[in-house]
Amino acid sequence: MPLIKTPAGQQAFKERQGPIAVRLRPAFILFDGKRSTADVVAATGSSAEDVASLCGRGLLAEAAAAPDAGRHDVDDAPAGGPDGDAGAPPAPGVRSQQQRYLDAYYVAIKFAGQLGLLGFRLSLAVESARSYAELAALAPRIREAVGEEKFAAFDRALNG
Repeated sequence: MPLIKTPAGQQAFKERQGPIAVRLRPAFILFDGKRSTADVVAATGSSAEDVASLCGRGLLAEAAAAPDAGRHDVDDAPAGGPDGDAGAPPAPGVRSQQQRYLDAYYVAIKFAGQLGLLGFRLSLAVESARSYAELAALAPRIREAVGEEKFAAFDRALNG
């Protein structure tokens, strides 16, 4: 059964300290009640043990068992279509700004992590980006840090 963030998990994520390790934040973000655990593990490189740890600490729960199961957004990115129209669902094949933010966030964190200490400030900036617009504003810094070839993957995730 898919997992979803609990209110305690959402609070821990927003506080940016405590029970969610930096390396587990991308995986935590992807748990939306729709993706399977296997999909999230494959996408983020985390392990089943990592996911079990998050569940054991009450940060994730089965989608049907989670209190306030409908509340699973961890950022303030507008829902809806690519224009941010919260009243209309995205057209088939069109990713919402929130989905593009999540996809690009994972790519940016991965790149910043590969830079080691040189990427520390970039990693902090990416983690502080709470919306599509804030992450898009970091694009020039990411391009400068990782180069054009790697930046193309970030750009596809953000704008593709």
